[in-house]
Amino acid sequence: MDNPKITVHINASLKDIAANYLANRQRDMGTITEALKRGDYEPIRAIGHNIKGTGTAYGFDFISEIGDKFEQAALQSDGAAISKIKAELADYLRRIEVVFD
Repeated sequence: MDNPKITVHINASLKDIAANYLANRQRDMGTITEALKRGDYEPIRAIGHNIKGTGTAYGFDFISEIGDKFEQAALQSDGAAISKIKAELADYLRRIEVVFD
């Protein structure tokens, strides 16, 4: 059974930027995976800090929450938590449906 779509309403003026923003979050997933393989938590902390600050600005409150979780888990070098958070972000990115108002 498929999980339902997550509908997010965003200001139409952010239409072009929003697609790029979400594509960058997809790219972050690969960076996080590679950093985890190396046991290098600093790139994960930096990504978390960045998206914690930018998600809400683009209308993606959940991404800001995930960013905070990444940052905190990276500061604690908690690879298991980071893997779980990455799965949450992947699920969100798969299910998000952006509506421009």
